[in-house]
Amino acid sequence: MPDSTIAAMKSVHGPLPRTLGQNRLLAALPEDAYGRLAPDLERVRMPLGWVLQESGERLRYIYFPTNCMVSLFCELDDGSSGRIAVAGNEGLVGIASIMGGKSTLNRAVVQSAGFAYRIRADSLVREFWSGGALKEVVLLYAQALLTQTGQTAVCNRFHALEQQLCRWLLMSLDRMSSNELAMTHELIAINLGVRREGVTEAAGKLRADGLIHCSRGRITVLDRPKLEQRACECYAVVEKEFDRLLAKRTYRSVELSR
Repeated sequence: MPDSTIAAMKSVHGPLPRTLGQNRLLAALPEDAYGRLAPDLERVRMPLGWVLQESGERLRYIYFPTNCMVSLFCELDDGSSGRIAVAGNEGLVGIASIMGGKSTLNRAVVQSAGFAYRIRADSLVREFWSGGALKEVVLLYAQALLTQTGQTAVCNRFHALEQQLCRWLLMSLDRMSSNELAMTHELIAINLGVRREGVTEAAGKLRADGLIHCSRGRITVLDRPKLEQRACECYAVVEKEFDRLLAKRTYRSVELSR
């Protein structure tokens, strides 16, 4: 990432809370492992639209989102792209650096503004390859992320746009701190790889049935249980896998936005 970009991301200094800003991976580390990382962790703002990583670029930092959301895109030569995964308070951004690949063909973009903890990639890689708790947690997250990527591909191929929209809204809710999402139809269309008009039509049906309310680039979820009923099975499959692999790994209390 260019120095000018890093300079623009103003840090929020101060002692790190024991809840670790709601990031589940950091919360899953026992005290000794977290203690080795804590001096290098820095809380930073994550503005909407911020490009954390371009395709083929080596990340200098690895990010642990707290109340923001980052989408990973795969881009084609003609400039078109499709979202293949999303990372929020359940994970991290920059796993290729940890696994030894150093760079990835994915583009990482902040889709919902908020905060994250960042750490220099070389510091986290050093702790990862020393073995222990961090390595175990990161590998479990990598497995869960593969599940999300594969399920997204299947969902985009076989399920209706309305079902995909419900899944996207639910995934976003799980990573936010309220039922109100700062998302335009255009932004959702980019993430789903569809036309904005299609998103507007699908959202209109959900609004007419009292599931959501749309106003000036914001979507408020009014009835989550019914939204879950309208979503395809892909949402439940991915969330159950994340819970199966990571939920029981929490060593300290953490305030999750679920």
